[in-house]
Amino acid sequence: MGQKVPESVLEVLDRIIHDDTVPRNIRKTASEIKENLLHGEESLAVRAASAISILEEISSDPNIPMHVRTLIWNVSSQLERIAVE
Repeated sequence: MGQKVPESVLEVLDRIIHDDTVPRNIRKTASEIKENLLHGEESLAVRAASAISILEEISSDPNIPMHVRTLIWNVSSQLERIAVE
Protein backbone atom coordinates (compact mmCIF):
# COMPACT_ATOMS: atom_id res chain seq x y z
CA MET A 1 0.00 0.00 0.00
CA GLY A 2 2.92 2.34 0.54
CA GLN A 3 2.34 5.89 1.71
CA LYS A 4 -0.97 6.50 -0.05
CA VAL A 5 -4.48 6.44 1.37
CA PRO A 6 -6.48 3.71 -0.41
CA GLU A 7 -8.94 5.17 -2.91
CA SER A 8 -11.72 2.97 -1.50
CA VAL A 9 -11.34 4.64 1.93
CA LEU A 10 -11.69 8.10 0.38
CA GLU A 11 -14.71 7.01 -1.67
CA VAL A 12 -16.53 5.67 1.39
CA LEU A 13 -15.75 8.80 3.40
CA ASP A 14 -17.14 10.87 0.49
CA ARG A 15 -20.31 8.76 0.51
CA ILE A 16 -20.76 9.47 4.21
CA ILE A 17 -19.97 13.18 3.80
CA HIS A 18 -22.56 13.63 1.03
CA ASP A 19 -25.30 11.39 2.51
CA ASP A 20 -28.15 13.57 3.82
CA THR A 21 -29.45 10.73 6.02
CA VAL A 22 -26.27 10.98 8.10
CA PRO A 23 -26.35 13.42 11.05
CA ARG A 24 -24.44 16.63 10.36
CA ASN A 25 -21.89 16.06 13.15
CA ILE A 26 -20.97 12.65 11.68
CA ARG A 27 -20.58 14.14 8.18
CA LYS A 28 -18.38 16.91 9.59
CA THR A 29 -16.23 14.38 11.44
CA ALA A 30 -15.90 12.22 8.31
CA SER A 31 -14.78 15.31 6.40
CA GLU A 32 -12.17 16.11 9.06
CA ILE A 33 -10.90 12.51 8.98
CA LYS A 34 -10.56 12.64 5.20
CA GLU A 35 -8.71 15.95 5.35
CA ASN A 36 -6.30 14.64 8.00
CA LEU A 37 -5.67 11.41 6.06
CA LEU A 38 -4.82 13.37 2.92
CA HIS A 39 -2.95 16.33 4.37
CA GLY A 40 -1.88 15.49 7.92
CA GLU A 41 1.73 16.00 8.93
CA GLU A 42 2.27 12.70 10.76
CA SER A 43 3.14 9.44 9.05
CA LEU A 44 0.29 7.69 7.26
CA ALA A 45 0.26 4.95 9.92
CA VAL A 46 -0.27 7.52 12.68
CA ARG A 47 -2.98 9.33 10.70
CA ALA A 48 -4.72 6.00 10.03
CA ALA A 49 -4.58 5.03 13.72
CA SER A 50 -6.03 8.41 14.67
CA ALA A 51 -8.82 8.01 12.09
CA ILE A 52 -9.64 4.53 13.42
CA SER A 53 -9.96 5.91 16.95
CA ILE A 54 -12.34 8.66 15.83
CA LEU A 55 -14.35 6.26 13.64
CA GLU A 56 -14.81 3.88 16.57
CA GLU A 57 -16.17 6.76 18.62
CA ILE A 58 -18.69 7.92 16.02
CA SER A 59 -19.81 4.39 15.15
CA SER A 60 -21.28 4.11 18.64
CA ASP A 61 -23.47 7.20 18.10
CA PRO A 62 -27.09 6.02 18.54
CA ASN A 63 -28.32 8.43 15.82
CA ILE A 64 -26.19 6.97 13.05
CA PRO A 65 -28.03 4.91 10.42
CA MET A 66 -27.08 1.22 10.39
CA HIS A 67 -25.83 1.29 6.77
CA VAL A 68 -23.44 4.11 7.69
CA ARG A 69 -22.22 2.21 10.74
CA THR A 70 -21.36 -0.68 8.43
CA LEU A 71 -19.48 1.68 6.10
CA ILE A 72 -17.53 3.03 9.06
CA TRP A 73 -16.57 -0.48 10.17
CA ASN A 74 -15.38 -1.28 6.65
CA VAL A 75 -13.27 1.88 6.47
CA SER A 76 -11.80 1.11 9.89
CA SER A 77 -10.76 -2.37 8.82
CA GLN A 78 -9.08 -0.97 5.68
CA LEU A 79 -7.26 1.63 7.76
CA GLU A 80 -6.11 -1.01 10.23
CA ARG A 81 -4.05 -2.57 7.44
CA ILE A 82 -2.22 0.75 7.03
CA ALA A 83 -1.67 1.22 10.76
CA VAL A 84 -0.05 -2.23 10.99
CA GLU A 85 2.27 -1.81 8.01
